[in-house]
Amino acid sequence: MNAGVDARAPRIGVLALQGGVREHERMLDGLGATVVRVRRPEELAGVDGLVIPGGESTVIARLAALAGLTGPIRVAIGAGMPMLGTCAGLILLADALEDAAAGQETFGGLDIVARRNAFGAQTESFETLLDVPDMGEEPVRAAFIRGPVVASLGPAASALARHDDGRIVAVEQGALLATAFHPELTGETRFHERFLGQVRAAAA
Repeated sequence: MNAGVDARAPRIGVLALQGGVREHERMLDGLGATVVRVRRPEELAGVDGLVIPGGESTVIARLAALAGLTGPIRVAIGAGMPMLGTCAGLILLADALEDAAAGQETFGGLDIVARRNAFGAQTESFETLLDVPDMGEEPVRAAFIRGPVVASLGPAASALARHDDGRIVAVEQGALLATAFHPELTGETRFHERFLGQVRAAAA
C-alpha cells in the first residue's frame, strides 16, 4: 500500500470476502490509487469505486449477503459507482446466470447472461493473447482460470474482447467493466487504468 496519503488519489475498494484480493491491491496501488479492503457496508460507503475479484462466485455472494453488502452494492451500482469485476466478479455483476447454483444471486447491473466455468476446470487454466481494439493495437495477455463467459449480451452492454472462438470475454456498460479473465495476474494494467479513468470521470 502507499505509505503516504494522496488526497487527489481515487479511493478504491477491493471486495475482500474471498478470492484474489492482493493482486488487485498491488496493481491499483502501483497505478496511484488509495486502496482499501471492503468487508462491511460502511467501508463501501467510503470508496469511489469497487473491484470485485476472482474467486468462488457462490461463496462471495453468500458472504456478501451475510455481511449485509448485497443491497448496498446494488444501490451503489444503481447510483453509478464504477466497478471492475474479474472472473467471479463478472458473474456477480451479470444480471442473469445461465447455470446458477441453487439460490445463487448476483449483484447485477450488467445486461448480460453469464455462464460459469465455461473454460473448464482449474487444471485447464491457460494464458492467451486477446485483441481489445478499445485498448490499442498491443494485444492483452489474459489468464483464464475456470473463467466464465458471456453467454448472451443485452443491448445496454457492449463487448470489449472475444476469445479466438468468438465467445465474449470482456464487457462494458457505463461505469461497469468486467472480464472473464485475470488481467491482474499477467501485469496487464489497461483494464485497471480504464477503470480508474471511469472513477475519475465519475468524480469530476
